[in-house]
Amino acid sequence: MKPIAALLAVLLAMPAVAQAEAVLDAIKTRGTLRVGTTGDYKPFTFRNADGTYAGADIEMAQRLAGTIGVRLEIVPTTWAKLNADYAAGRFDIAMGGVTNLPARAAMGPFSRTVFVDGKRPIARCADRDRFTSIAAINLPTVRVVVNPGAANEQFARANFPAATLTVHADNATVFDEIAAGRADVMVTDGIEVDHQAHLKPSLCPTAVPAPFTHLEKAYWLQKDSDFEHLVATWLDTEIGSGQWQKTLTAAQQAP
Repeated sequence: MKPIAALLAVLLAMPAVAQAEAVLDAIKTRGTLRVGTTGDYKPFTFRNADGTYAGADIEMAQRLAGTIGVRLEIVPTTWAKLNADYAAGRFDIAMGGVTNLPARAAMGPFSRTVFVDGKRPIARCADRDRFTSIAAINLPTVRVVVNPGAANEQFARANFPAATLTVHADNATVFDEIAAGRADVMVTDGIEVDHQAHLKPSLCPTAVPAPFTHLEKAYWLQKDSDFEHLVATWLDTEIGSGQWQKTLTAAQQAP
C-alpha cells in the first residue's frame, strides 16, 4: 500500500505544479500582463489624479508587456497587502521599487537586481545636520513618521523605540507631514529621499556618513520557469543597452 500512497501523493501534487508552470501561458491566453504596483513610490511608480500610472517601473512594465505581445493591466496594491496579494495570485509580477526581502524571496522568485540602495533619513533642511545617526533619531523628543505595513515601518519600530512614531496611512503624502512641521524625520530608501528632496525644496537628505542599510530593488515574479527565463532575458537586454538607466534617470527628473 505504501507505493500506492506515494503515487497518490504525487498525483495530488501535480495540479499545483502544473498551475505554477502555467503563468506565462495564462498571460498569453488572457492577453494581459497583470502588474501589481502601489502607485505611491516615486520615481518607480505613481498613480496620477486621473487614475493613470507613471514612473520608471511602469514604463518597464509597458515594455515587458510589449515584449510578450500583450496589454498591460495594472493591479493596484499596497505595501501592507503586497505579500498577501502575491500569495493570492492577484498579479503575475510586482513592479515599483519592490525590495528583495527574505520573506518575499521565500514565497517566490525575484529578477536580477535593478537598483542597489539603502535607508537614509529625510528632514526639513534646517535639521539636515541634526539627524545623522540612529541614536540621534531615537530620542523621545523626535517625531518619526512612516508609511504603514512595510520595511520602513519595520525599520522604524526596530530602531527608534524611544522616539514618537506616527504611522501615516498615505505614502504619497507622508513627506508633507515633515514639510508641514507635524513630524521631524522619516527614514526610507535613499532614492526616495533624494527624489522627494528634489520635489520639495524645504526637505533635505540628512548628512549621514552612509546609508543605515543595504537593500536591492527587483521584480517579484509568480513561479514559472518559462516566465522567469523570459523576464531574465528581457531585463538583461534593458540593462545591457542602458535603456533601464535612461528610464530611471528620466523618472527621477520628472515632477
